[in-house]
Amino acid sequence: MAAAVAAAAAPADVTAEWPGLLFTDSFTAKIKAAKVLAVGAGGIGCELLKTLVLTGFENIEVIDLDTIETSNLNRQFLFRRSHVGQSKAQVAANIVKGFAPSANIKAYQANIMEPRFGLDFFSSFDLVLNGLDNMAARRHVNRLAMAAKVPLVESGTAGYVGQVSVHLKDVTECYECHPRGSGAPKSYPICTLRNTPDKPIHCIVWAKELLFPRLFGKVDVSGAAAG
Repeated sequence: MAAAVAAAAAPADVTAEWPGLLFTDSFTAKIKAAKVLAVGAGGIGCELLKTLVLTGFENIEVIDLDTIETSNLNRQFLFRRSHVGQSKAQVAANIVKGFAPSANIKAYQANIMEPRFGLDFFSSFDLVLNGLDNMAARRHVNRLAMAAKVPLVESGTAGYVGQVSVHLKDVTECYECHPRGSGAPKSYPICTLRNTPDKPIHCIVWAKELLFPRLFGKVDVSGAAAG
């Protein structure tokens, strides 16, 4: 991420090389003035927001549709049990501003695919950071970032495996230049399930993995419910 930020934020007249560039006054000023969009305030999004403000970014907007679930608490470190049911984006913004008071963070509890977050919206940013688990939304963000010619840092996880890539129109390939995934998944990690599902399979897996044990207890190896 640091290298991507340097490429997006470095002034043209700076001759210092990475990582010495970080310690120049002009680069520090560029970071402070840059406007950043963070899409997603979950496991990756919490880390991104923390890293952004501790790096010196002060103008950040964060978008996340979802609310905080108890199952989020083991990895989304900005949230506590008292936050369950509240907006991820709003809580994350409030917590981060608590240890970075000078940061100006605007939060939206919304779907990034809404028409109001179109080309004009994306064009107002200097950098876009993606931390989504929804492939359709990730492709959507990629297309808008490419159209707006705004650098996109795309990141995601699959189990214990993480990936990150940087995309900039006419400089690198786009996120969709190569097929992603290898067909339909055979299982759905609990972390991908949301209060606001966008696919029928989300409802089915939520009922099977989360609701059933709450109502009837965990299933033992013989297949019978254990009370």
